[in-house]
Amino acid sequence: MSNAGSAARTIELARAVGFDLCGIAPADEFPELANLGEWLERGHAGEMRYLHDARRRSPALAMAGARSVIVCALNYNTAVPASTEALARSAGRDGPHGWISRYAWGDDYHTVLGDKLETFVEHLHAEFPEPFEARAYVDTGPIVERVAAKYAGLGWLAKNTCLINDESGSWFFLGVIVTTLDLAASLGAAQTPAADLCGNCSLCIDACPTGAIVEPYVLDARRCISYLTIELRGAIPSELREPIGRHVFGCDICQDVCPWNRRAPLTKMTNFQPRAHRDHSLFSPDLEWLVSLTEENFREIFRGSPLKRTKWRGLLRNTCVAIGNSGLRPGEPRYVEICARLSELASSSDEILAEHAQWALGRLGCSAMPPYAGTAAE
Repeated sequence: MSNAGSAARTIELARAVGFDLCGIAPADEFPELANLGEWLERGHAGEMRYLHDARRRSPALAMAGARSVIVCALNYNTAVPASTEALARSAGRDGPHGWISRYAWGDDYHTVLGDKLETFVEHLHAEFPEPFEARAYVDTGPIVERVAAKYAGLGWLAKNTCLINDESGSWFFLGVIVTTLDLAASLGAAQTPAADLCGNCSLCIDACPTGAIVEPYVLDARRCISYLTIELRGAIPSELREPIGRHVFGCDICQDVCPWNRRAPLTKMTNFQPRAHRDHSLFSPDLEWLVSLTEENFREIFRGSPLKRTKWRGLLRNTCVAIGNSGLRPGEPRYVEICARLSELASSSDEILAEHAQWALGRLGCSAMPPYAGTAAE
Protein backbone atom coordinates (compact mmCIF):
# COMPACT_ATOMS: atom_id res chain seq x y z
CA MET A 1 0.00 0.00 0.00
CA SER A 2 1.32 3.46 -0.89
CA ASN A 3 2.03 6.08 1.76
CA ALA A 4 -1.00 8.03 0.57
CA GLY A 5 -3.18 4.95 0.71
CA SER A 6 -1.86 4.08 4.15
CA ALA A 7 -2.66 7.59 5.36
CA ALA A 8 -6.21 7.47 4.00
CA ARG A 9 -6.76 4.10 5.65
CA THR A 10 -5.35 5.42 8.93
CA ILE A 11 -7.87 8.25 8.97
CA GLU A 12 -10.68 5.79 8.20
CA LEU A 13 -9.61 3.70 11.19
CA ALA A 14 -9.62 6.77 13.43
CA ARG A 15 -13.19 7.57 12.50
CA ALA A 16 -14.19 3.93 13.02
CA VAL A 17 -12.81 4.14 16.56
CA GLY A 18 -14.99 7.20 17.17
CA PHE A 19 -12.81 10.24 16.64
CA ASP A 20 -14.44 13.28 15.06
CA LEU A 21 -11.33 14.54 13.27
CA CYS A 22 -8.03 12.98 12.32
CA GLY A 23 -5.00 14.18 10.39
CA ILE A 24 -1.36 13.26 9.90
CA ALA A 25 1.67 15.50 10.23
CA PRO A 26 5.34 14.70 9.64
CA ALA A 27 7.44 14.37 12.79
CA ASP A 28 9.24 17.61 12.01
CA GLU A 29 10.32 20.75 13.81
CA PHE A 30 7.22 22.87 13.32
CA PRO A 31 7.94 26.61 12.94
CA GLU A 32 5.90 27.63 16.01
CA LEU A 33 8.06 25.46 18.26
CA ALA A 34 11.07 27.66 17.49
CA ASN A 35 9.39 30.34 19.63
CA LEU A 36 8.90 28.04 22.61
CA GLY A 37 12.22 28.98 24.21
CA GLU A 38 11.42 32.70 24.17
CA TRP A 39 7.95 32.06 25.63
CA LEU A 40 9.50 30.05 28.46
CA GLU A 41 12.18 32.68 29.08
CA ARG A 42 9.44 35.29 29.55
CA GLY A 43 8.14 33.18 32.41
CA HIS A 44 4.78 32.56 30.76
CA ALA A 45 4.75 28.88 31.79
CA GLY A 46 4.57 29.75 35.47
CA GLU A 47 5.15 26.68 37.64
CA MET A 48 4.54 24.19 34.83
CA ARG A 49 8.07 22.83 34.73
CA TYR A 50 7.13 20.00 32.40
CA LEU A 51 6.80 22.54 29.59
CA HIS A 52 10.59 23.00 29.74
CA ASP A 53 11.16 19.46 28.45
CA ALA A 54 13.55 19.90 25.50
CA ARG A 55 11.76 17.13 23.59
CA ARG A 56 8.78 19.45 23.10
CA ARG A 57 10.75 21.30 20.41
CA SER A 58 10.15 18.50 17.89
CA PRO A 59 7.94 15.37 17.79
CA ALA A 60 10.96 13.53 16.40
CA LEU A 61 12.59 13.84 19.82
CA ALA A 62 9.75 11.98 21.51
CA MET A 63 10.62 8.65 19.88
CA ALA A 64 13.68 7.33 18.12
CA GLY A 65 12.87 6.88 14.46
CA ALA A 66 9.58 8.79 14.59
CA ARG A 67 8.28 9.59 11.12
CA SER A 68 4.65 10.61 11.60
CA VAL A 69 2.32 12.21 14.13
CA ILE A 70 -1.32 11.13 13.94
CA VAL A 71 -3.55 13.75 15.56
CA CYS A 72 -7.08 12.87 16.66
CA ALA A 73 -9.83 15.16 17.93
CA LEU A 74 -12.88 14.31 20.01
CA ASN A 75 -15.77 16.74 20.42
CA TYR A 76 -16.94 17.47 23.98
CA ASN A 77 -19.44 20.26 23.33
CA THR A 78 -22.79 19.84 25.09
CA ALA A 79 -26.17 21.52 24.75
CA VAL A 80 -25.72 23.50 27.96
CA PRO A 81 -25.44 27.31 28.29
CA ALA A 82 -22.08 29.05 28.11
CA SER A 83 -20.35 30.31 31.22
CA THR A 84 -21.00 33.91 30.23
CA GLU A 85 -24.72 33.16 30.18
CA ALA A 86 -25.03 30.69 33.06
CA LEU A 87 -23.15 32.78 35.61
CA ALA A 88 -25.31 35.80 34.83
CA ARG A 89 -28.48 33.75 35.37
CA SER A 90 -27.38 32.04 38.60
CA ALA A 91 -27.67 35.11 40.79
CA GLY A 92 -31.30 34.46 41.72
CA ARG A 93 -30.84 30.83 42.70
CA ASP A 94 -30.81 29.36 46.19
CA GLY A 95 -27.38 30.61 47.13
CA PRO A 96 -24.37 31.44 44.95
CA HIS A 97 -23.20 29.19 42.12
CA GLY A 98 -19.84 28.92 40.39
CA TRP A 99 -18.34 27.56 37.20
CA ILE A 100 -16.47 24.41 36.29
CA SER A 101 -14.98 24.34 32.80
CA ARG A 102 -17.10 22.51 30.24
CA TYR A 103 -14.42 19.92 29.54
CA ALA A 104 -14.44 18.79 33.18
CA TRP A 105 -18.15 18.10 33.68
CA GLY A 106 -17.95 14.43 32.82
CA ASP A 107 -15.38 11.66 32.77
CA ASP A 108 -11.67 12.36 32.67
CA TYR A 109 -10.76 12.96 29.04
CA HIS A 110 -7.31 11.48 29.61
CA THR A 111 -8.97 8.12 30.17
CA VAL A 112 -11.65 8.43 27.47
CA LEU A 113 -9.22 9.55 24.77
CA GLY A 114 -6.45 7.30 26.03
CA ASP A 115 -8.63 4.21 25.68
CA LYS A 116 -9.66 5.21 22.16
CA LEU A 117 -6.06 5.88 21.14
CA GLU A 118 -4.91 2.50 22.47
CA THR A 119 -7.69 0.81 20.50
CA PHE A 120 -6.62 2.82 17.46
CA VAL A 121 -3.02 1.60 17.88
CA GLU A 122 -4.26 -1.99 18.01
CA HIS A 123 -6.14 -1.43 14.75
CA LEU A 124 -3.01 0.07 13.17
CA HIS A 125 -0.98 -3.02 14.05
CA ALA A 126 -3.69 -5.23 12.58
CA GLU A 127 -3.83 -3.11 9.41
CA PHE A 128 -0.10 -2.71 8.76
CA PRO A 129 1.87 -5.95 9.07
CA GLU A 130 5.35 -4.41 9.04
CA PRO A 131 6.98 -3.85 12.45
CA PHE A 132 6.56 -0.32 13.79
CA GLU A 133 6.40 1.56 17.06
CA ALA A 134 3.57 3.81 18.18
CA ARG A 135 3.06 5.80 21.37
CA ALA A 136 -0.21 7.45 22.31
CA TYR A 137 -0.31 10.68 24.32
CA VAL A 138 -3.14 12.68 25.86
CA ASP A 139 -1.40 15.61 27.57
CA THR A 140 1.02 12.98 28.84
CA GLY A 141 4.00 13.33 26.52
CA PRO A 142 6.39 15.95 25.15
CA ILE A 143 4.14 16.88 22.23
CA VAL A 144 2.55 20.28 21.63
CA GLU A 145 -0.70 18.79 20.36
CA ARG A 146 -2.33 21.92 18.97
CA VAL A 147 0.74 22.76 16.85
CA ALA A 148 0.89 19.22 15.51
CA ALA A 149 -2.84 19.47 14.80
CA LYS A 150 -2.29 22.59 12.71
CA TYR A 151 0.21 20.77 10.49
CA ALA A 152 -2.09 17.75 10.35
CA GLY A 153 -4.64 20.00 8.66
CA LEU A 154 -7.14 20.17 11.51
CA GLY A 155 -7.35 23.96 11.86
CA TRP A 156 -5.49 27.14 12.74
CA LEU A 157 -4.00 28.48 15.95
CA ALA A 158 -6.26 31.27 17.13
CA LYS A 159 -5.52 34.48 19.01
CA ASN A 160 -6.50 32.75 22.26
CA THR A 161 -3.91 30.04 21.34
CA CYS A 162 -6.60 27.34 20.95
CA LEU A 163 -6.89 25.32 17.77
CA ILE A 164 -9.99 26.23 15.76
CA ASN A 165 -11.55 24.12 13.03
CA ASP A 166 -13.81 26.04 10.65
CA GLU A 167 -16.60 23.46 11.04
CA SER A 168 -16.10 22.17 14.57
CA GLY A 169 -14.97 25.30 16.41
CA SER A 170 -12.65 24.63 19.35
CA TRP A 171 -14.68 22.41 21.70
CA PHE A 172 -12.61 19.27 21.22
CA PHE A 173 -9.87 17.31 22.93
CA LEU A 174 -6.67 16.45 21.12
CA GLY A 175 -4.71 13.22 21.35
CA VAL A 176 -1.67 12.14 19.34
CA ILE A 177 0.08 8.98 18.25
CA VAL A 178 3.78 9.32 17.45
CA THR A 179 4.85 6.47 15.21
CA THR A 180 7.69 5.15 13.12
CA LEU A 181 5.18 4.48 10.33
CA ASP A 182 5.99 6.61 7.30
CA LEU A 183 2.56 7.98 6.45
CA ALA A 184 1.73 10.65 3.91
CA ALA A 185 0.96 13.95 5.60
CA SER A 186 -2.59 15.25 5.35
CA LEU A 187 -1.14 18.44 3.93
CA GLY A 188 0.85 17.49 0.85
CA ALA A 189 4.10 19.18 -0.09
CA ALA A 190 2.24 21.83 -2.09
CA GLN A 191 -0.30 22.57 0.65
CA THR A 192 -0.12 24.97 3.56
CA PRO A 193 -1.97 24.78 6.89
CA ALA A 194 -5.46 26.21 7.21
CA ALA A 195 -5.66 29.97 6.84
CA ASP A 196 -5.95 32.01 10.02
CA LEU A 197 -9.58 33.14 10.00
CA CYS A 198 -9.50 35.17 13.21
CA GLY A 199 -9.24 38.30 11.11
CA ASN A 200 -9.64 41.54 13.05
CA CYS A 201 -11.69 39.88 15.79
CA SER A 202 -10.40 40.46 19.33
CA LEU A 203 -13.36 39.18 21.35
CA CYS A 204 -11.29 36.58 23.20
CA ILE A 205 -8.62 39.11 24.14
CA ASP A 206 -11.16 41.72 25.25
CA ALA A 207 -13.23 39.22 27.26
CA CYS A 208 -10.41 37.70 29.31
CA PRO A 209 -10.96 39.15 32.79
CA THR A 210 -7.37 38.60 33.93
CA GLY A 211 -5.66 39.84 30.75
CA ALA A 212 -3.98 36.49 30.16
CA ILE A 213 -3.83 36.92 26.36
CA VAL A 214 -1.07 39.50 26.56
CA GLU A 215 -0.98 39.91 22.79
CA PRO A 216 -2.62 38.06 19.91
CA TYR A 217 -1.47 34.41 19.91
CA VAL A 218 0.48 34.80 23.16
CA LEU A 219 -0.87 33.50 26.47
CA ASP A 220 0.73 34.28 29.82
CA ALA A 221 -0.35 31.21 31.78
CA ARG A 222 0.39 32.97 35.09
CA ARG A 223 -2.66 35.16 34.50
CA CYS A 224 -4.91 32.50 32.99
CA ILE A 225 -7.85 31.41 35.16
CA SER A 226 -7.33 27.80 34.13
CA TYR A 227 -3.74 27.92 35.36
CA LEU A 228 -4.63 29.77 38.54
CA THR A 229 -7.41 27.34 39.50
CA ILE A 230 -5.74 24.10 38.40
CA GLU A 231 -1.97 24.24 38.01
CA LEU A 232 -1.02 26.79 40.67
CA ARG A 233 -0.53 25.10 44.04
CA GLY A 234 0.11 28.10 46.26
CA ALA A 235 -1.85 31.25 46.98
CA ILE A 236 -3.69 32.93 44.14
CA PRO A 237 -2.19 36.44 43.71
CA SER A 238 -4.43 38.92 45.50
CA GLU A 239 -4.72 41.20 42.47
CA LEU A 240 -6.12 38.35 40.38
CA ARG A 241 -8.68 37.02 42.84
CA GLU A 242 -11.46 39.44 41.99
CA PRO A 243 -11.01 39.07 38.19
CA ILE A 244 -11.32 35.27 38.56
CA GLY A 245 -14.98 35.78 39.39
CA ARG A 246 -16.82 32.57 40.27
CA HIS A 247 -14.61 30.14 38.40
CA VAL A 248 -13.64 27.19 40.58
CA PHE A 249 -12.00 24.95 37.98
CA GLY A 250 -10.82 26.18 34.62
CA CYS A 251 -12.32 28.81 32.36
CA ASP A 252 -14.27 28.84 29.09
CA ILE A 253 -14.64 32.57 28.46
CA CYS A 254 -12.31 32.92 25.46
CA GLN A 255 -14.06 29.99 23.78
CA ASP A 256 -17.57 31.03 24.82
CA VAL A 257 -17.21 34.40 23.08
CA CYS A 258 -15.55 33.00 19.94
CA PRO A 259 -17.80 33.37 16.87
CA TRP A 260 -16.49 30.06 15.49
CA ASN A 261 -18.16 28.23 18.37
CA ARG A 262 -21.64 29.63 17.75
CA ARG A 263 -22.56 26.72 15.51
CA ALA A 264 -20.17 24.14 16.91
CA PRO A 265 -21.61 20.61 16.72
CA LEU A 266 -22.68 18.75 19.85
CA THR A 267 -21.08 15.56 21.08
CA LYS A 268 -23.06 12.34 21.10
CA MET A 269 -20.93 10.91 23.90
CA THR A 270 -22.51 10.59 27.33
CA ASN A 271 -19.04 10.65 28.92
CA PHE A 272 -18.87 14.43 28.66
CA GLN A 273 -22.34 15.31 29.95
CA PRO A 274 -22.43 17.06 33.37
CA ARG A 275 -22.07 14.65 36.26
CA ALA A 276 -24.40 14.92 39.23
CA HIS A 277 -23.95 13.85 42.84
CA ARG A 278 -27.33 13.49 44.45
CA ASP A 279 -28.94 16.87 43.76
CA HIS A 280 -25.69 18.64 42.86
CA SER A 281 -24.63 19.06 39.23
CA LEU A 282 -21.14 19.98 38.05
CA PHE A 283 -22.82 22.43 35.70
CA SER A 284 -22.85 25.78 37.55
CA PRO A 285 -22.33 24.05 40.91
CA ASP A 286 -23.64 25.19 44.28
CA LEU A 287 -20.74 26.95 46.01
CA GLU A 288 -21.91 26.06 49.51
CA TRP A 289 -21.86 22.39 48.50
CA LEU A 290 -18.31 22.67 47.16
CA VAL A 291 -16.91 24.57 50.12
CA SER A 292 -18.42 22.04 52.53
CA LEU A 293 -16.72 19.01 50.95
CA THR A 294 -14.35 16.95 53.06
CA GLU A 295 -11.30 15.28 51.56
CA GLU A 296 -13.17 11.99 51.65
CA ASN A 297 -16.16 13.54 49.87
CA PHE A 298 -13.83 14.99 47.26
CA ARG A 299 -12.15 11.66 46.52
CA GLU A 300 -15.48 9.88 46.23
CA ILE A 301 -17.33 12.45 44.12
CA PHE A 302 -14.51 13.26 41.72
CA ARG A 303 -13.15 9.77 41.15
CA GLY A 304 -12.52 9.47 37.40
CA SER A 305 -13.03 13.22 36.95
CA PRO A 306 -10.60 15.89 35.65
CA LEU A 307 -11.20 17.78 38.91
CA LYS A 308 -8.87 15.39 40.69
CA ARG A 309 -5.99 17.46 39.35
CA THR A 310 -6.70 20.50 41.50
CA LYS A 311 -6.95 18.31 44.63
CA TRP A 312 -9.28 18.96 47.57
CA ARG A 313 -7.21 21.82 48.92
CA GLY A 314 -7.12 23.56 45.54
CA LEU A 315 -10.86 23.20 45.00
CA LEU A 316 -11.64 24.69 48.42
CA ARG A 317 -9.15 27.51 47.84
CA ASN A 318 -10.83 28.29 44.51
CA THR A 319 -14.31 28.04 45.99
CA CYS A 320 -13.42 30.53 48.70
CA VAL A 321 -12.40 33.00 45.98
CA ALA A 322 -15.60 32.33 44.03
CA ILE A 323 -17.71 32.89 47.15
CA GLY A 324 -15.83 36.10 47.83
CA ASN A 325 -16.78 37.26 44.34
CA SER A 326 -20.40 36.09 44.55
CA GLY A 327 -21.83 39.33 45.89
CA LEU A 328 -23.65 37.37 48.63
CA ARG A 329 -25.09 39.70 51.25
CA PRO A 330 -26.70 39.37 54.70
CA GLY A 331 -30.26 38.11 54.50
CA GLU A 332 -29.75 36.32 51.20
CA PRO A 333 -30.09 32.53 50.89
CA ARG A 334 -27.22 30.51 52.45
CA TYR A 335 -25.40 33.60 53.75
CA VAL A 336 -25.27 32.43 57.37
CA GLU A 337 -24.26 28.88 56.48
CA ILE A 338 -21.55 29.97 54.07
CA CYS A 339 -20.09 32.49 56.47
CA ALA A 340 -20.00 29.83 59.18
CA ARG A 341 -18.09 27.44 56.90
CA LEU A 342 -15.68 30.17 55.85
CA SER A 343 -15.07 31.01 59.51
CA GLU A 344 -14.22 27.37 60.11
CA LEU A 345 -11.75 27.32 57.22
CA ALA A 346 -10.28 30.66 58.29
CA SER A 347 -9.08 29.02 61.51
CA SER A 348 -7.57 26.06 59.62
CA SER A 349 -3.95 25.10 60.19
CA ASP A 350 -3.59 25.10 56.41
CA GLU A 351 -2.26 28.59 55.70
CA ILE A 352 -3.44 28.67 52.10
CA LEU A 353 -7.03 27.70 52.95
CA ALA A 354 -7.08 30.03 55.95
CA GLU A 355 -5.87 33.00 53.92
CA HIS A 356 -8.40 32.55 51.11
CA ALA A 357 -11.26 31.94 53.53
CA GLN A 358 -10.36 35.12 55.41
CA TRP A 359 -10.28 37.02 52.12
CA ALA A 360 -13.76 35.73 51.28
CA LEU A 361 -15.09 36.61 54.74
CA GLY A 362 -13.88 40.15 54.28
CA ARG A 363 -15.54 40.41 50.89
CA LEU A 364 -18.86 39.16 52.30
CA GLY A 365 -18.69 41.35 55.39
CA CYS A 366 -19.17 38.34 57.65
CA SER A 367 -18.83 38.73 61.41
CA ALA A 368 -18.26 35.89 63.86
CA MET A 369 -20.52 32.96 63.08
CA PRO A 370 -21.75 29.91 65.02
CA PRO A 371 -20.12 26.54 64.23
CA TYR A 372 -20.83 25.23 60.75
CA ALA A 373 -23.62 22.64 60.74
CA GLY A 374 -22.85 21.19 57.29
CA THR A 375 -24.96 20.60 54.20
CA ALA A 376 -25.75 17.69 51.93
CA ALA A 377 -22.11 17.42 50.90
CA GLU A 378 -21.78 13.88 52.17
